[in-house]
Amino acid sequence: MQTKRLSPLRRFIAIRGMASAMIAFAALIVIYIVFGLREPNVFSTANILNLLRSMSKYLIIGIGQSYLLITGNIDLSLGSVVGMSAMISATLMTHGVNPLIAAFIALLCCLVIGLINGLLVGKAQLPPFIATLGTMFTARGIGYMINGNRNTDAIASGIGKEASDKFQNFFYYGKTMGLYNTFLVAVAVFIVFFFLLSKTRTGRHIYAIGSNVDAAKLSGVSVFATTTKAYMVSAFCAFVVGLILCAQAGMGNMEAGNMYEMYAVAAGVVGGISPLGGTGLLLGTFAGAAVWQTLENGLNMIGAQVGLQRIVIGVIVVFAVLLDVVVRRGSRKRIK
Repeated sequence: MQTKRLSPLRRFIAIRGMASAMIAFAALIVIYIVFGLREPNVFSTANILNLLRSMSKYLIIGIGQSYLLITGNIDLSLGSVVGMSAMISATLMTHGVNPLIAAFIALLCCLVIGLINGLLVGKAQLPPFIATLGTMFTARGIGYMINGNRNTDAIASGIGKEASDKFQNFFYYGKTMGLYNTFLVAVAVFIVFFFLLSKTRTGRHIYAIGSNVDAAKLSGVSVFATTTKAYMVSAFCAFVVGLILCAQAGMGNMEAGNMYEMYAVAAGVVGGISPLGGTGLLLGTFAGAAVWQTLENGLNMIGAQVGLQRIVIGVIVVFAVLLDVVVRRGSRKRIK
């Protein structure tokens, strides 16, 4: 009854994880304005478009990692699956395989890794850190071996310049309605998985497992099936980012996606996704990815050293997790 008496704004803020997402968006605005006052080119249209395109990779992998963080798990193989996706699709295209078929084969390979992660964590009940550490090395090894332990040639050498240009424009260089296609692809992925997480039974089960896995089991939730679905989402997101990196470079790079699993964690945690499970919104992941890329973009434009960039972002991630722990402790005390 009390919830019904709340104003629309308070009901909006009362949505689980919404307050953290709004704080992340507020931080984004502040950070952007601060960098803009220091370097006016930050406000330029060209920089904004490039910023949106660059943040798209972090947003997509952040979505995949956020699904797992909400369940109380993690996917260390995500970055390696990104590299595997890029190498498999690029290698096939350099051998003349149609880009659609190459992408489909890469997708199947990525989903197999997601399925294996689900089996190891959900069925065999291995710690997610150990299970995905193993598949991380496996996926990266496949990425190395698929083209004989070397980067691929330009994809245009296999499928021709026209087909190569279409592929690269669709995933990276092309624009639609003034926006880079990379960003539009990221928005499409965000909308689909936002709906699945917030409006479907699977989404409710993901939150239930993260909140209390034993209670979820007693409620009839299949922990194995739900965990596997979350890992499949992560694998799909890694696949998409792999195609984006392949399109950006016009070739396959064996080191593509290196450290992306950590970038994904940062995007989710900065946006209010709790690494302890059960809390957070993909809206926060959107904000977290934007904060991450705005920091990187702004620090680059003011000439900050790469080392300083990593320190600043690392401190923000630790602060975000510390804030989550403090908030959870306060909530437990109020409940008691």
